[in-house]
Amino acid sequence: MIVSGGPDLGKGSVAQRAERLQNEHENIYSALLCEPRGQPAMVGAFLVPPASADSTTGAIFFNAAGNLGMCGHATIGLIATLFFMGKIKPGRHLVETPVGIVDTMLHADGNTVALNNVESYRHLKAVTIDVPDIGPVTGDVAWGGNWFFLTKDVSVPLEPSKIPLLLEMAYKIKRTLQIANVTGENGALIDHIELYGPAHSSEAYERNFVLCPDGAFDRSPCGTGSSAKLACLVADGQDWRGQEWVFESIIGSRFSGAVDRLSGRGIIPVITGQAFVHAQTELIFNSHDPYAGGIAGAQQNQIMQVGSKK
Repeated sequence: MIVSGGPDLGKGSVAQRAERLQNEHENIYSALLCEPRGQPAMVGAFLVPPASADSTTGAIFFNAAGNLGMCGHATIGLIATLFFMGKIKPGRHLVETPVGIVDTMLHADGNTVALNNVESYRHLKAVTIDVPDIGPVTGDVAWGGNWFFLTKDVSVPLEPSKIPLLLEMAYKIKRTLQIANVTGENGALIDHIELYGPAHSSEAYERNFVLCPDGAFDRSPCGTGSSAKLACLVADGQDWRGQEWVFESIIGSRFSGAVDRLSGRGIIPVITGQAFVHAQTELIFNSHDPYAGGIAGAQQNQIMQVGSKK
């Protein structure tokens, strides 16, 4: 989380400033999140003054490939970090993101955060694509703050030892969606792939594996992906009143999900998880350093380039 020293993005909505970050400071993504300062799984958040007077802060989320509309686990981390810094107290805090206002609740422990995400909905149901070397794969296209293709047609076990194979499979699905021109609403790029299957824990509803736009996999159960999943469950007629679904990631981390209410196109989901501050640091950029802009691996670059094509 960048709390000071970032580029001046001017005034306007958080969405407008996020666009400026993407258009005018594109090199900052790899400089912050790739080696030698970061690593592929990291997500960043720029804190910016909110345009809304009711919001605690504005936040622009990003990974090594560029901006993210929303990020559930980063929002949880953001609120826990503000508490750690003494900026906020337990209670309700609004976060202005490029895709809307996210309503959060910080619990008394300072680590547990519940967030009412942006409106989430299913855009397409049961889309089948023929993926090279895999065969037919059927899934839903849904919005949870980012665009997702969610499928249970997974021929590889959702286990940590199979992560390289899962990455390859998810990447092929993403590429096939682009070739087949399967998109989100208004031609939006589907930049997240969620593979899901049976949970390993008896306390969880489902396990997932999420490919992110920069080619990394999500270490969390993915807040926006869980929101998209909840929207699909409700669209399929699942009774949501009083229900709580626990989702686990490929590494076993967990989020709980519920539905706050129905909305125009879908639902307002509630995602609850924990975050723990593990470091405070000052990043140094030396103009003579040939790798000041970051080092991106060949595979990561390839996936980033595919993800950036319309």
